Amino acid sequence: MRNYILLFLIILVTTTSLFAQGNSTQNAFAFKLATPIVLDGELDEEIWQDSEGWNTDFMQYFPSDTSLSEVNTKVKIAFDDNFLYIAAIMENNEPREYVSTSLRRDYRGQQNDGITFVFDTFNDKTNAFQFGVNPYGVQREGLLANGGVRSEDLSLAWDNKWYTEAKIFDTHWQVEAIIPLSTLRFRDGGQNWNVNFYRIDSHTGERSTWSPIPRNLSIISTAFNRKLIFQEPIKKNSSNISLIPYIAGKTSKNYLENTSEKFTPAVGGDAKIGIGPAMNLDLTFNPDFSQVEVDQQVTNLDRFEIFFPERRQFFLENADLFDSFGSGRARPFFSRRIGVDIDSATGQNVQSKIIYGARLSGKINEDWRLGVMNMQTATDEEAGISGKNFSVVALQKKLFTRSNIGVIFVDRESLALDEYQSLFNPEEYNRLIGVDYNLNSADGKWQGNAYYHRTFEARETVKPYSFNTFIRYNDLNWVWSLSYRDIGQDFNPEVGFLPRADYKRINPDVAYLFYPNSSLINRHGPKLEYELLWNEANGKTDQDVSLSYNIQFNSFSIVTVTQKNRYVYLFQDFDPTRTGGEKLPAGTDYKTKTLQVEYSSNPRNAFLIKLEAEGGQYYTGNFQRVVSELGLRLGYKANISMNFNYARIRLPEPQNDADLVLVGPRIDLTFTKKLFWTTFIQYNNQINNLNINTRLQWRFAPVSDFFLVYTDNYFPDSFTPKQRSLVFKLNYWLNL
Repeated sequence: MRNYILLFLIILVTTTSLFAQGNSTQNAFAFKLATPIVLDGELDEEIWQDSEGWNTDFMQYFPSDTSLSEVNTKVKIAFDDNFLYIAAIMENNEPREYVSTSLRRDYRGQQNDGITFVFDTFNDKTNAFQFGVNPYGVQREGLLANGGVRSEDLSLAWDNKWYTEAKIFDTHWQVEAIIPLSTLRFRDGGQNWNVNFYRIDSHTGERSTWSPIPRNLSIISTAFNRKLIFQEPIKKNSSNISLIPYIAGKTSKNYLENTSEKFTPAVGGDAKIGIGPAMNLDLTFNPDFSQVEVDQQVTNLDRFEIFFPERRQFFLENADLFDSFGSGRARPFFSRRIGVDIDSATGQNVQSKIIYGARLSGKINEDWRLGVMNMQTATDEEAGISGKNFSVVALQKKLFTRSNIGVIFVDRESLALDEYQSLFNPEEYNRLIGVDYNLNSADGKWQGNAYYHRTFEARETVKPYSFNTFIRYNDLNWVWSLSYRDIGQDFNPEVGFLPRADYKRINPDVAYLFYPNSSLINRHGPKLEYELLWNEANGKTDQDVSLSYNIQFNSFSIVTVTQKNRYVYLFQDFDPTRTGGEKLPAGTDYKTKTLQVEYSSNPRNAFLIKLEAEGGQYYTGNFQRVVSELGLRLGYKANISMNFNYARIRLPEPQNDADLVLVGPRIDLTFTKKLFWTTFIQYNNQINNLNINTRLQWRFAPVSDFFLVYTDNYFPDSFTPKQRSLVFKLNYWLNL
């Protein structure tokens, strides 16, 4: 095993070195101003009126990447001791209307008109700040991680204060933006950053970038950023300290247990403290997450736990440093484990109160990143829950152009009860230590990783490790990857996400893309994927062979057809309907064949359709499944959508048949850029529940909100209530 690990690391390092070549292109220039800009969107200041210094000649990214953009865009940057100033002019070929899905901050989607500015302030071509504006002046800001390889590498959870004005004219729209330098992290006294700008134009269906990016890579890729040269070294002159206090109140009633909670006020808050030029200390006391939107439910036909993403603000900001370790099905750290415990009487998951939290994260210098977090939950004696202390330390070192190596340590301790003299229970700890190597080549074609993690517990364990290697190649036509994973029998990251343990897995895939000279189809091609899982006790347990064909149209519509051949060995009894019926016995195996069709319509249209249909063999019987989303956009004022999932399962006796239905209408109203109302209704007959969640948000000041949230749960057959709650929360962002 050691020889295989060494060989793979040598291959990764060699590959990185071969492709670690820079991108030599033109640069942008930032002009030093003597007087501040007046923010009005008019662009009538002398610096903007000067025709010199504008960054133009944007290149197409979609539908092609070999020609200049059809619609001209130009961007100019200036700065003074306290602010970064940006002007952008987005021209049109003719008068037109613009697409904005709403007036809510942090818009996302390739259908939205917008201009985006990307600043890699430490020149590592891996991490960056992103700021975007649409023609109606709606802002978004986010953090880019992992080189922007995937869309998931852009997190819009990061909030901060910056200011924009946008104006629409017959022939163009334009933006003026002011970003406080205290908002950014950068090396004090530096004179250049990496930068890129990209524009999405809904009228032509074109996406364009200032620094060209190959269309087979992600538009948010940082591999091709150019230089932004400041007229003189840029310095950070103001501190970055923000306090975000809140007050909240809640009342609820549980009809199943015949208990109620009278109106209960709460206070708490967060603090954000800049430490040096590139580190940030985040503190939270008595955090409240009652305003967080509910999870979108799914019909669960899987044998293992389903992953739901983190939605709580404190855990989302700068999360990439902790989340980049491991892989999707073997995460050493998963923040949703914090604040959730098991009621000793019922065995059910329950929320546990978080008392405080602290996180120090950021850049030590241009090559080193550090993340340290500690959270404490409260003891609940009635539920038999002892308080937990969670600690995470992550350290990452940049290697070559865009690769890195990192180590992570995770520790969960339980507070000792009366019979122990120490602070923590010596028999109730769970710890993990791991090392990860992440490959990102300079040209973006190669990605990969290799990691080894080990858990530690008080009990005797056998093979408590996780090992993974992965390599992926992506050029214009060929895309292939190969991964190998080995999860030991007793690997148990209790603060991570691990649906199953004790298996080995190999997963190669290969795809080829054709780019026809067509006004209808942008690209199309086949993909072949193979997955095999096995362990020492049972031999082969899972095998999937799938062949798919994908067609992407110039309108952004996508069609994919997939044929799957699957083998499953049950090492535990399993009810295929998950409705409490007779289980299939452990030790049996099944071979099935299915056909799946997926379709997504043009997202720029006012009416949107997403459809997934699958049918075929299912264990001892058969099933048909439909997953759909219908959406209607009424300008930028209202979005109405309907999620509909239906699974028809037919199995021979003694197993149950099932007709599983999940319906989720959602109404999202944006009255202004400061007032929003969202209502989400979810009916799920698999768990016999009807959930109603409605949320009113008023942004009364920059990054400061009032929330009013009402949640209700019913038995759908009788409409008998289960549980309901009413919550309000008011928070205010104060810069010191």
